[in-house]
Amino acid sequence: MADDLRLSDFTGGEKARLALLHARMAKRGMAGDSVDISDLQRKVERIERDARRRKGRK
Repeated sequence: MADDLRLSDFTGGEKARLALLHARMAKRGMAGDSVDISDLQRKVERIERDARRRKGRK
């Protein structure tokens, strides 16, 4: 998670999606270091970017 964001900056849906994405990354990580997780990392970054934008509008 980004340093400037708190858990309270995310909506309930975003929190659930982040939990699911982190679980999927962990599962892929157990498969080995050669498994690509960059697609899931981009999804997490997109959620964080949206939360950061919303935080800036407050």
